Amino acid sequence: MEVSLDLCNSNARPSLVVRDSVHVLPQEMLGKSTFGLSMWLLKWFPVRLVDRFLLLVSRFMLGDTEKFGLHRPEFGPLELKNRSGKTPVLDVGTLAKIKSGNIKVCLGIKRITHRAVEFVDGKKENFDAIILATGYKSNVPQWLKEADMFSEEDGMPREAFPRGWKGERGLYAVGFTKRGLLGASFDAKKIAEDIERQWKAEATNFMPYIHPLTSS
Repeated sequence: MEVSLDLCNSNARPSLVVRDSVHVLPQEMLGKSTFGLSMWLLKWFPVRLVDRFLLLVSRFMLGDTEKFGLHRPEFGPLELKNRSGKTPVLDVGTLAKIKSGNIKVCLGIKRITHRAVEFVDGKKENFDAIILATGYKSNVPQWLKEADMFSEEDGMPREAFPRGWKGERGLYAVGFTKRGLLGASFDAKKIAEDIERQWKAEATNFMPYIHPLTSS
């Protein structure tokens, strides 16, 4: 959601794929960070009671997220975290962009072609770029129809750091460095530089030639 917000603030028109239910909570509640408040409440009250409080305040502050395609899970945010490790999303402005229509929420993806995406509900849309958030354990070889960039053994790039960020035909990978946020930052900068370099090259190649006017 934060990637979509950054893109939207940079004049892109992002669509956010939400395949599963998700808890969206305000970043702050009652003047305190939501995480800090939750930890304090858990010292005095059971998890389910704290979850009810979090959801009640969230509904008051954020409204009904179900209306915008963000369905909440059966279990509360803290109980779900304990059961499955799934962390709730802290909203930093994305939800307002979703409500205004600047960020679209879509269902799961059925297939991807050269520039188009077909969703599970049958709709198709064209996109200039696709960002896949693959999680902490790579299962990329299970779904990516490409055998050169990623190893099937561990799902990591075959090229070791610092060369594993670029593949063929516009395929990039961020954060597969085993070096935390610093490694992800390195990849992101290299990818941005590469995109800029390609954009400048394309702009130069497609610059129209204007023949100078001459008088007889």
